[in-house]
Amino acid sequence: MAKKEKRFEKVYEQGGLAYTAILVDKETGVNYLVHQNGYAGGLTPLLDGEGKVVTTPIPKE
Repeated sequence: MAKKEKRFEKVYEQGGLAYTAILVDKETGVNYLVHQNGYAGGLTPLLDGEGKVVTTPIPKE
């Protein structure tokens, strides 16, 4: 069975109990903001100042 490559890459993280991270989808380039505090948490696309989704260029293979 072939090893499956991870789709998301963590590019930023901070905190301990209140944890925040930014993940990049390596297929689409979309950046996601993840926040967790205790048993509560959320995930949302990261937006720039104009309200557009932040993307990271994905190198072509």
